Amino acid sequence: MSVSTSSRPATLPREVWVIISANFVIAIGFGLVAPALPTFARGFDVSVTAASVVISAFAVARLVFAPAAGRLVTVLGERWVYLVGLSVVAVTTGACAFATEYWHLLVLRCLAGTGSTMFTVSGVALMLRLTPPLLRGRASGHWGTSFLLGNVAGPIMGGGLIAISLRTPFLVYAGSLFLAVFIVWFALRKSTLMAPAGDSDVPTLPLRAALRDSGYRASLASSFANGWAVFGVRTALIPLFITEVLRRDESFAGTALALFAAGNVAMLLVSGRLSDRIGRKPMLITGLLVAGASTVWVGFTDSVFEFVVATIVAGLGTGVYAPSQQAAVGDVLGKARGGQVLAVFQMSADVGAILGPIVAGVLADRLSFVAAFGVTGALLLAAALVWLPARETLPRP
Repeated sequence: MSVSTSSRPATLPREVWVIISANFVIAIGFGLVAPALPTFARGFDVSVTAASVVISAFAVARLVFAPAAGRLVTVLGERWVYLVGLSVVAVTTGACAFATEYWHLLVLRCLAGTGSTMFTVSGVALMLRLTPPLLRGRASGHWGTSFLLGNVAGPIMGGGLIAISLRTPFLVYAGSLFLAVFIVWFALRKSTLMAPAGDSDVPTLPLRAALRDSGYRASLASSFANGWAVFGVRTALIPLFITEVLRRDESFAGTALALFAAGNVAMLLVSGRLSDRIGRKPMLITGLLVAGASTVWVGFTDSVFEFVVATIVAGLGTGVYAPSQQAAVGDVLGKARGGQVLAVFQMSADVGAILGPIVAGVLADRLSFVAAFGVTGALLLAAALVWLPARETLPRP
């Protein structure tokens, strides 16, 4: 479907840019802490498995608390849930720097996971509800780009902070989050676009109504496949594939993930604009097919050059479909509040990110890396098939 440019809004609202900027700060902070966390946990004289549990606990807490976060967004409104969630993560992350026992760190990371899901669900809800329908693809592209750039910049800055102390990244991250809280509160406190909490004029879309929408159901399928492939399998298996199959040093894993991110960023802003012009479905189906095929291809590579090409293509494919996926959920919501709708959308990706490394790891151990990447790519291809009969969600002007 082509959309006339005559009725298209020219720019994104100021409030959306505030949320996108805060997302960049949050992503940088996450990148600061990520390299230090496993080593910091091991400093309490625990096993590698116990150190890994600290990382998994954060993801599990996000998943478990997501339904409650969705209800809070519906009842209290997006802005306050966003600010409280950020504050919870800031306090608990700063407290990690003063942890003296392993269980202190574990409990604090679980609490941080609850705050994380609060600001994630409410942040996406704010962005989608405040963005004009014909600019949702563009806004989602900027959102994804800010997160990826922050994730790239964070570890670079974190390396220097770790050299000072393993506790320093936690304190710096906490400070950056408090700064983000102040900026968002100050910038949005007098916004005329923000609906107050409990405003009866703002409708709420129930989850059961969203589940009757074929566009929302297809978004859940692609979100699950995306979580499995991008946030789960790629992060967990690429380092092992590089050392065991390509016979390269572990340090090359960081380069490989950076190449994937570069391909992703290269497409995000372009595909977001195209999504607003030609529709969500064409971008989703094309991107999922490219990402799925290239992920299968990764498993068959036996040279560094071929692996690099396949990785970049996979990043490009992911960049093609990612903005449209988020924008499609925004189309389903319209101007309504839908905390539960967004929470389930996030949970589908989190479940994929948790199950993907486990299943793919078993396949790699029992069969081969070809099987592990083959199943992962097949899930992305299957998500493209789910989108084929789904409706085009982009509203007509």
